[in-house]
Amino acid sequence: MKIKNINTFINKLSTFSTFSPLVRAGVGFLFLLLTQFSFAQDKKDNIGTEVVNVVKPYTPTISDAFKVKEVPASINTDENAKKENVNYSILPFPVASTFAPAKGNAQGVEKGKQERLFKNYATLGIGNYGRLNAELYVNEDLNNNEYVSGMFRHNSSQGDIKDVLQDNFYYDTKIDLQYGSNEQDLTWNIKAGYQNQIYNWYGLPVNFGNTLTPPADMALIYGIKLRQSYNTLTAGGSMAFENGILNDVTLDFAHFTDDFSSAENSFLLAPTFKFDVLDEAIKTKVFVDYVDGSFKNNYLGTNTSPTNYGFINLGIVPSFVMNREDWTINVGAGLVYSMGKENDTNKFYVYPSISASYKVVGDLMIFYTSAIGNLQQNTYKNFVDGNPYVSPTLNIKPTNELYDIQAGLKGKLASTVSYDVKASYIHDENKALFRSNDYTEKDTNANYGFGNSFQVVYDDLTTMRFYGEIKADLAKGLTVEADVTVSSYTKKSEQEAWNLPELQLNGKADFMITNKWFAGVNLFYVGERKDYQLNTDIVYVTAPSPITLDGYFDLNANVRYKHNDRFTAFLKANNILNNDYQKWLNYQVQGFQVMVGGNYKFDF
Repeated sequence: MKIKNINTFINKLSTFSTFSPLVRAGVGFLFLLLTQFSFAQDKKDNIGTEVVNVVKPYTPTISDAFKVKEVPASINTDENAKKENVNYSILPFPVASTFAPAKGNAQGVEKGKQERLFKNYATLGIGNYGRLNAELYVNEDLNNNEYVSGMFRHNSSQGDIKDVLQDNFYYDTKIDLQYGSNEQDLTWNIKAGYQNQIYNWYGLPVNFGNTLTPPADMALIYGIKLRQSYNTLTAGGSMAFENGILNDVTLDFAHFTDDFSSAENSFLLAPTFKFDVLDEAIKTKVFVDYVDGSFKNNYLGTNTSPTNYGFINLGIVPSFVMNREDWTINVGAGLVYSMGKENDTNKFYVYPSISASYKVVGDLMIFYTSAIGNLQQNTYKNFVDGNPYVSPTLNIKPTNELYDIQAGLKGKLASTVSYDVKASYIHDENKALFRSNDYTEKDTNANYGFGNSFQVVYDDLTTMRFYGEIKADLAKGLTVEADVTVSSYTKKSEQEAWNLPELQLNGKADFMITNKWFAGVNLFYVGERKDYQLNTDIVYVTAPSPITLDGYFDLNANVRYKHNDRFTAFLKANNILNNDYQKWLNYQVQGFQVMVGGNYKFDF
């Protein structure tokens, strides 16, 4: 806007009637300043007439800016919360479909077929050397609790051992019967049995007959009646109680005789009591161990009356168990009073009965140790079970097992491999040892008096022993076991620990070839042993040294074919290497042996 004079400018401003008084006042104030300014200019200098362009600056109004309020305005919830009603419907129009989904089946774990269990079985096997093996076991439940069972066993051979001139057959027949009951608080049984064993003293010395002429030698050898027969009658029973102080009771009786008028009765009564004292379980074993017997003759046949023997041992072994975290300790002691029948040999014995175990690394490594003693009752029957070629002229007395101290480790090397290693220190008084009888070559001797029988000698013996064992399931159907025993003996009176080996090895493996074919192998090694024997018809300038029996190795195997759950056929081979070894001095064993047979399981 161009202003030529003041009056004109004032007239122009009067046209802005729309301005507010405040604005117009401001404009007037501005105008006054300009007037004064112009007057001042006029006073100083006349600048002349100029054209002034006045540009009004931008003045924003409140509507041109938006400011967010700190407190939002309230919302009318009535209008916003109001919901519209929606009405809907499904058009019932059928749609044809040919899709048929398959039903899902749960994936289960494949289970192996459970083998059927039978109560009874029969086994029959025949082999070379005229061998026969037969077994029959039957068991029948009379009701829910009571049962009756029976076992028959027969094992025999006609002998025919190579280079043995005398009869060497043997028979072993045994029958056992049992009747029992399994109730809620009481389990009991009674049993009876009979066993007949026939052996021949065929182990004549290698140089037998050297003092005789050949005709006399052969006449003597073929004139010896070598047969010995043993007969055993047994009876007994046991009871086990679920509650009460009396925990269990065992009773055994045996009557043992032979063809040479020897007779023996043995009796064992062993109840066990269990009760708590100060929150600890006290277990006490009490036993009465009795043996009484006689031999018609002594070895030289010089006696005029039978040789009698008899001992009764009364014992009590209290003990209690302490469980402390990984420790288990069994602390006890054995007290035994022994009375001799024929002489004043009454003695009182005290034995340790302590054992402990500690889990070093859970079940992977367990340390265990024990110190146990006992008075072992020796019997004629027990000696025959250990060596059937003993003479019926033995010296019978108990063995004082002062202590057997053991320490070892057992556990697992892996989930399928277990081990057990231990060391033992054993001290026995009157340890029974088998040693060959001395002999003569007189035809008046008893049938067992030609160096073909064994006696029992006693000595105080200390034994250091190491034992190691390992068992493994290497694969499905393959199991392996092996153990080794190394022993060292210290004698008091005898020259050697007669017929005790220093090294023994055992190994076993079982294979499952297929679901129907199975096989097994077992082997064992027995190290050298020492024996001693004299021909008293010979006058020795120098007494001969003990005789060394070579160690022997025996390998056995078997193959089994399982036709079905009931019938299994087998083939067994023993002494596969056909080793010509002697288990006892002058007693050569059978060579390579084969037996074929079968096992049949059944129910009535």
